[in-house]
Amino acid sequence: MITMDTCAIIWDALEPSKLSEKAKQAIINADNNSDLLICDISIWEIAMLVKRKRIEVDETPANLIRMILSSRNYTVVHITPEIAELSVNLESNINSDPADRLIAAASVLNQAPVVTADKNLRNASIVETIW
Repeated sequence: MITMDTCAIIWDALEPSKLSEKAKQAIINADNNSDLLICDISIWEIAMLVKRKRIEVDETPANLIRMILSSRNYTVVHITPEIAELSVNLESNINSDPADRLIAAASVLNQAPVVTADKNLRNASIVETIW
C-alpha cells in the first residue's frame, strides 16, 4: 500500500516522465493490487492548481479530478480526527503546508509510504517515502 503526494498524482496523470523509475514501479504495483491511497486534501489541491493555472488543461477541475480518480484503483482517505491530530503534531522539519502535513499523517497512520519528490517529506524521520 502506498500514499500518493499531490504532485505524484498529477505527474502520474499528466507528465509521467517527471516520476522516478522507482516511483513509477511502486505506483504500477500498488494499482495492480488496489493499494493506492489518495488523501482527500489532494483533490482540493488539484482544483486549486487548475484554478490558479499552475496546471493547464482543457478540463474543469471537477472533470480532471474525475478522470484522475478513474484512471487508477485509488482509495480516497478522508481526514479523520487521528489524521488531523497527528498532522498538527508532526516534527517541524516537515513544511508548514497543511496539505503536506495531512498527507504525511495519513501515510503514517495507514502505514503506507508516500510517493513524493518533496525533500521535506523525504527527509522527515517519521515518514517513509518512495522516490
